Amino acid sequence: MLKVMFRTFAATVLLGVVAFAGLAVGSDSQTLPTLAPMLERTTSAVVNISTTGKVVVRDPFFDDPFFRRFFDVPRQRRERRISGLGSGVIFDADDGYIVTNSHVIDKAEDIVVTLENGQRFDATVIGKDPGADIAVIQVEADNLTEIPLGDSDELRQGDFVVAIGNPFGLGQTVTSGIVSALGRSGLGIESYEDFIQTDASINPGNSGGALVNLRGELIGINTAIYGSGGNIGIGFAIPVNMAKQITSQLIEHGEVRRGRLGFVVQDLTPELAEAFGVAHKKGVVVARVEAKSPAQKADIRVGDVIVTVNGREVENSAQVRNEIGMLRVGAQVKIEVLRDGKPRSLTASVGKHLKQTVSGKSLSDKLAGAKLSEAMEDPSRGTAAGIQVVEAGGRAAAAGIRKGDIIISVNKKRVKTVPDMKAAIKKNPKTLLLNIQRERRGLFILIR
Repeated sequence: MLKVMFRTFAATVLLGVVAFAGLAVGSDSQTLPTLAPMLERTTSAVVNISTTGKVVVRDPFFDDPFFRRFFDVPRQRRERRISGLGSGVIFDADDGYIVTNSHVIDKAEDIVVTLENGQRFDATVIGKDPGADIAVIQVEADNLTEIPLGDSDELRQGDFVVAIGNPFGLGQTVTSGIVSALGRSGLGIESYEDFIQTDASINPGNSGGALVNLRGELIGINTAIYGSGGNIGIGFAIPVNMAKQITSQLIEHGEVRRGRLGFVVQDLTPELAEAFGVAHKKGVVVARVEAKSPAQKADIRVGDVIVTVNGREVENSAQVRNEIGMLRVGAQVKIEVLRDGKPRSLTASVGKHLKQTVSGKSLSDKLAGAKLSEAMEDPSRGTAAGIQVVEAGGRAAAAGIRKGDIIISVNKKRVKTVPDMKAAIKKNPKTLLLNIQRERRGLFILIR
């Protein structure tokens, strides 16, 4: 009873401050707090998304070359139909642009958007960014309602929020809670993480839906839950400011063209702070600077402690990665560092990514179906320098290679570049012994 009274009191105080708040009349003529007026203006901007597509079904026996030769079984491509459900948010009613999660439309051949009023429209993909799990789709429809955008930088821990989406395919559903934490990263969910954590219920099907404040403004895109199955009170949303940067590039280019500075950083620990003679408790240490990179041209040096990027205080290496990764090529970035304990202000120009993607088949028929790219060492993520698997399919996938794997050595030869890998394969092309880092584990894969 005391808990109920406290919640009612807190909600009444809050609703008395916020201008939009509505008050319903109870049976005893007392006014009751309600979010209904705000939701009546907001929910029509949130849509349900259903997808259908096909995936290749892999079988360890029928994909094995020895098994096929022994039993004279021809290689066959086996496919299975798949379907999915998710949510989306209309952010440009005039052009019919809808933002959702990249994983909601992944492998989709047909995408159907259902509005709150039951109208259904076929959607086309404008662009998607798996690295941040954001996608933009488009429908041709009139009289759409777009959602007003808020400022996720103004969020504070404890702010009230509302999640709107399509959980378990039940149809549009609303849940409420608070901002439990900000700036969540290092979860291994996406490549670029700066999540809003909330206890507003987020369940399967809520992905791509709206997280709004009590003014009905979009402040996040619901993306993931902690654990598996249903909600346990820990959900994550992509901040709307991050989503805005990505959607603008997806609409303009169909992809996100991320820039680079060419350095590697790691979190500043108390031990490192003491070693570098700085009293700062937050920041990151530059561990490596590439030759002829934008970072080197800006006079960023190994051992520099970065304390701010574009005026924002730096707390960890994931934040630096997000800040730089969201900038366009050619953008100027101001970086405040401590060098030998003294502050310095540096300005760097964001450059293009130099990494090129090559097909695995161009290196060896045994790697057919894979796409590979050079990857730098990244202490913040625990990954080593090597050859990263960008895509895995065909013979490479059948051999056990997965997307995200980093090839550390080939035939017992350390590889960091594509030419390294070519040379290692050339010495023994009949057999490939790959030493792979998968997440934070190591394993060997033998391909004959």
